[in-house]
Amino acid sequence: FNKDGFRDLPTGNQFSLVNRYKYDDSKGMMVQFGFKVMTDRKTGGQTSFDAKRDKGTTNLFGLGINTNRYEGFAKIGYVFPQKVYKSIGLQLAGISHTQDSYFGLTNYNAKQQSFYSNLIYQSIIGTTIHKFRTGLSFQYDQYNEDFKNNNYKRTEIVPGAFFEYTYTPNEKFSAVGGIRIDNNNLYNTFITPRLNIRYEPIKGSVFRGSIGRGQRTANIFAENTSVFVSARQVNIFATNAKGAYGLNPEIAWNKGISFDQKFRLFQRDASLNIDFYRNDFTDQVVVDIENARQVRFYNLAGKSYSNSFQTELTINPAPKLDIRLAYRYFDVKTTYSNQLLQRPFISGHRAFISADYSINNWKFDYTITYNGKKRIPNTSDNPPPFKLAEYSPDFILMSAQISKTIGKKNPMDFYVGAENITNFFQQNVIVSAEQPFSPYFDASMVWGPINGRMLYVGWRLKIK
Repeated sequence: FNKDGFRDLPTGNQFSLVNRYKYDDSKGMMVQFGFKVMTDRKTGGQTSFDAKRDKGTTNLFGLGINTNRYEGFAKIGYVFPQKVYKSIGLQLAGISHTQDSYFGLTNYNAKQQSFYSNLIYQSIIGTTIHKFRTGLSFQYDQYNEDFKNNNYKRTEIVPGAFFEYTYTPNEKFSAVGGIRIDNNNLYNTFITPRLNIRYEPIKGSVFRGSIGRGQRTANIFAENTSVFVSARQVNIFATNAKGAYGLNPEIAWNKGISFDQKFRLFQRDASLNIDFYRNDFTDQVVVDIENARQVRFYNLAGKSYSNSFQTELTINPAPKLDIRLAYRYFDVKTTYSNQLLQRPFISGHRAFISADYSINNWKFDYTITYNGKKRIPNTSDNPPPFKLAEYSPDFILMSAQISKTIGKKNPMDFYVGAENITNFFQQNVIVSAEQPFSPYFDASMVWGPINGRMLYVGWRLKIK
């Protein structure tokens, strides 16, 4: 669409298979198990790039991502027939994931082997007013990553235990408090408490509140693949010899409140939702791209937080017509090199309107979204032709779809639609697109759609 000589979307093929099985003996025992298989092959870069001819050379810039993923899972549960409030369950899951990829002259290869198990027991204390769940969990993750001639290996072993108590004295009030204790072989023992409260003073009016602590290990390459499609130098400022990539885990406290109101409008059901959430990081892996020549990973030294306010109204002004209106305010800031800045590429204001109408097996959908301006990382280090504005423009996107359902036993849906009806797309997406192997090349400065108007047609078949 933007005629820069690069594919707007990668080409390739994907194969996926999911198979699930379920057994229920009608006496309390239930078993579910299955597997998933996925292979994905993608090629992108300049439109004339040929992997057989140009891979590993500076003839043309290209990228290729080959992914193989295998998953197995099982759930085994037993509900005591005479005490339906009492049950025991076991969850098991295993993953094998491999990725071989190249981005220009940069190679990134990764392997992941994971196993997860979770044993849960739930019952009551005296009466069903006091319920509890407790159990043990075990997480095993092995990672092996090769990036720019550097190897990053780690094995995480995390056994844990948890306890959750639910108090429901009546239909108007409930409180759920829980605590987890885990021991990570890289980060030692950590505790994650949480509390959720629900209160419905009158029918249809519900208040909710929550607070909790979370901890995770960041996978800096897998979660930031944009660093692969630029000439930036990658620098990791290690401060923890035992930690993944030499960095600390991410730790945050999250809290929030919400209000839901159901009411009648136009003699039909309607609802209003208002919520506010805040996350405060006490530790975080900062991805700093404020220098146009580098991407730097380091532990947080300062503040990092996010405030999210959202309101949504759902109405039915006419039979079989649903209209949703939503607005979201997002304030996300992080300390970059001792300077508190808005997180790049995040829209502070976003609005949404959708209308759905159905009649006689026909369905019509129309959606409008508004995206406010986004901060663009600092590019003042670049020569004038490669400097970008400080903020992106705001923009509006529209999409529509019409579908028709035929048949009852094995229904088939025929549909036609359009995405990005206004044909808005980002111009000059790639910095230094004419010289993809120059030190100024950067294809990660994406703040908006890179595809213009797209029309599609298709069908879906459901077999029961």
